[in-house]
Amino acid sequence: MRTRVEPPSASRDLRSRARSPSAGTERAWRKLSREIRACRRCPLGSFRTHAVVYRGSLAPRIVFIGEAPGAEEDRRGIPFVGRSGERLNAAIRTLGLVADSFGVLNVLKCRPPGNRFDRSAARTCRPHLDRQLALLHPEVVVTLGAHALRSVDPTAPPVLMAAGKPRGPSAPSVFPLIHPAATFRSRQWSERWARDLAALGDWYRSRDLKTQGRSEAWP
Repeated sequence: MRTRVEPPSASRDLRSRARSPSAGTERAWRKLSREIRACRRCPLGSFRTHAVVYRGSLAPRIVFIGEAPGAEEDRRGIPFVGRSGERLNAAIRTLGLVADSFGVLNVLKCRPPGNRFDRSAARTCRPHLDRQLALLHPEVVVTLGAHALRSVDPTAPPVLMAAGKPRGPSAPSVFPLIHPAATFRSRQWSERWARDLAALGDWYRSRDLKTQGRSEAWP
């Protein structure tokens, strides 16, 4: 039987208190974005059309982290705007997230040849990711796929074991999902995505975010 995720009601969705980035955060973000777009520290920088930095709020409560840009992302310089992006956008609507509450980025900022995740490039790119998360300071990081999970949480089990459950008491909290591209491969993966997405929504709504401080920084 196909698993169906019902859109949450207005009283139970993931809308949350608005946050606004400081002027200092905005200046630091512009500087970092320029650095990423100019970066040539690994071979991927020589083959890209555009570096793919980010889309979303500069004061998000949730950040979705994918693995690497695809062809459409490379062409437009925006993360998750291809077929997988359509699936992610549908998930964001299902969760009830409003535009100023989330952001989307990738571990790799440049498209790898053949869309094969490059671990060496990921190590080179890691300072960019860390600085992005430190500036965005999200309450929740949702990883999309095995490589994104391992990049954020190297101690995590395989993604099929970890997906659909929050990872420990860290700040920010990490909630793994399979990659949305997997949902196009079979009904099994599509149903797994829907179940884990529903679990994410239930878990997030159950969190008492109002009582949590914002002093923790991304390590």
